[in-house]
Formats: sequence, structure tokens, C-alpha cells
Amino acid sequence: MPNTERGSGIRTSGDVGHRAANRVVDILELLAASPDGLALRDVSAELEAPKSSLLPLLRALTARGYLAQGRAGEYRLGRSAVDLGAAVPTANALMEAARPAVVDLMRRTGETVFLGTLSSDHTSIVFVDKVDSDHIIRYAGGVGDRRPLHATAIGKAILAFLPARERDGILKSLSLSRHTDRTVTSLPALRASLEDVRKTGVCVTIEELVPGASGIAAPIFERHGRVAGGCAIGGPTDRVRPRLRALAAEVKATAAILSARLGHRADRKAARP
Repeated sequence: MPNTERGSGIRTSGDVGHRAANRVVDILELLAASPDGLALRDVSAELEAPKSSLLPLLRALTARGYLAQGRAGEYRLGRSAVDLGAAVPTANALMEAARPAVVDLMRRTGETVFLGTLSSDHTSIVFVDKVDSDHIIRYAGGVGDRRPLHATAIGKAILAFLPARERDGILKSLSLSRHTDRTVTSLPALRASLEDVRKTGVCVTIEELVPGASGIAAPIFERHGRVAGGCAIGGPTDRVRPRLRALAAEVKATAAILSARLGHRADRKAARP
């Protein structure tokens, strides 16, 4: 049966449904670009939509975990939205953007280079790409391998720049297992280490996971300022330690290049940790 209401000025249920669906997407995209969160009045102003029509949508998204509401009433992306985003194969985009710079970093430093992202269960990092050193003795690790967040340079580089609420939730769930005498196994010490990483923009680990092996990592940011992964080099401590300052500068510079290739602007601050 034809729709006799089309063109009559009467909104059909389909029209309303499409508008609501589009508005939900508008809300999620806006808050994805607003890591500090936005109050209802700010969402209304940005989307040029009445608060009365936005509030039911915001409440529904919050109830489902796609948004979270802070103490001051501000809305931001919730865990369900983060988990949904984690299911998208962004690692492929990162690898495609990174490969030439990663190869160049290996050639400049002589050490194995890794790209890593946070695992979907938020308990470890996963290597998504690597370029092996030409040295006979080199850091071992394969694509798809997982490593603990608290005992790796790349894990701590990612952790340090996650939003505070997300980071705190992950930290409370970690077992902080000891791997060597240098592994950080207390939460206060790990928090202090992450604060240092946030100040310097680079993480150095000396034999925290494997005796005789050290790593240097820096975070990679996507276009909204959220940490997308990390770039790291790993090698024998006796080769890495004497060149820490120079190697850290190389890793940090490469991470900045990769961030730019993902659309992050140098003048845009990272999402507030």
C-alpha cells in the first residue's frame, strides 16, 4: 500500500526513526572528539538541537554503557563505545601508515622495532607489526604476540596516555606479576612510572620483562588525540643503555610522524590523561 502521507507535511515513524539514528551518531561523534566530556547544554549548542530531544538519547546511551556521565554531569564516551571501536581493525590502518617509518627507524637505530596496540580485553599489548634488527643477537617477538602492560615500554607508553578513568580501571585489574628483579609490581610505583612517561613523552624499561633486554617506546595518537598504539625498539641492554638519549629521541620522533599520518596535529593536545 503506498504511503499517502509522503509529502503531506506529516512525519512518519520511519522519518522519526532516521532522525533519531542520525542524532545518536552525531552525539557519539561529538563526544569522541571531546575527551573531557560535554554537559547537556554544550551538546545541545554544538548539535543545534533542543535539550528536550537530546536528553532521552543521552540517557539511553548511558544506560547501555556507550556514554558515561561524570560527577559534574558531563557526558563522555563509555566503555561499550570503546569496546565497539576496539573491534574495528584499526591495527591495519596503523600498519599501513607506519611501515616505511618503522623500517627507517630500524635502519637508523639498528634495533628491532615494534608497533603495538592495547588488546581487546585491556590486559596486555599486542604486537601488530615488527621489523627485525640485522644483528644476530636481537630482541625476539612476533606479530600477534602479547606482552604485559606493566612490564613493557610500549605497554606503559599506551597506559600513560589513556583517559584517567579508563587507565584506573585497567590498573586495578592488572596482576602486576613479577618477571625480573626490575619489574614494577606495586600500584603506587607503576602510577609514578606512568606520570614520568606523561612528562617526557617516552618510556624506557631496563630489563623489566626479560633479563638482558631493554626497550624504549613512545605513544602514537589518532586524529582526535586519543592514544592509538605505541612504537618501540627493543634490544640487548648492553647495546641500548649507552645510547638511551639518542634512541629515545629517534623513537619519539618516529611516533610523532606516525601520529601525523593518522591525522593527529602537532598543535592538538593529546586527550587529557
